[in-house]
Amino acid sequence: MCTMPLDRPSVPLVSIILIFFRIGLFSFGGGLSGWIYRDVVTLRGWMTDADFLSGLALSQILPGANVTNLAVYIGQRLRGPAGAICAVTALVAGPFFAVIGLLVAYDRLSTMPWIQDGMSGAAAAAIGLLLVVAIKGARSASSSLVPFITLAVTFTAVGIMQWPLVPVVLVLAPLSVLLAWRKAASNA
Repeated sequence: MCTMPLDRPSVPLVSIILIFFRIGLFSFGGGLSGWIYRDVVTLRGWMTDADFLSGLALSQILPGANVTNLAVYIGQRLRGPAGAICAVTALVAGPFFAVIGLLVAYDRLSTMPWIQDGMSGAAAAAIGLLLVVAIKGARSASSSLVPFITLAVTFTAVGIMQWPLVPVVLVLAPLSVLLAWRKAASNA
């Protein structure tokens, strides 16, 4: 069991909660381990580089979200099981309540006509972007017969006949690879 070295002062649970709550609430899109390193190692000196990097490596090989694994590790190293519980709870509490708040706000705002118009505009833009990607994909696939046939069959099966995508891909992908392989072998 990992324990805190005796020569370090005990870190208050409130401090662990505040740090991980702030990181969870204001950090998103990755890079959380960098923010945790900055707060825990660089600014506060609660852990050494070696301790933190050991925890980071461990958190990446364990199942689950890396940042929650890292929060458990750091909380455990700083204050034992209570520290681990405080760190993880604080890390996820901010985003949890932020999402609930956004859901309530969306529920109230979604009935306003200008919000509905904005959502319709965003949907139209997304469809336009999807069509651009589809056209570019069709152009690149039309340079050879096998990709073009695969694209056409996939479009017909999924888009027109409304067959489920996964079974269609599971059937067409091996056939497409086999045909491309045979074509490459005959061209060599």
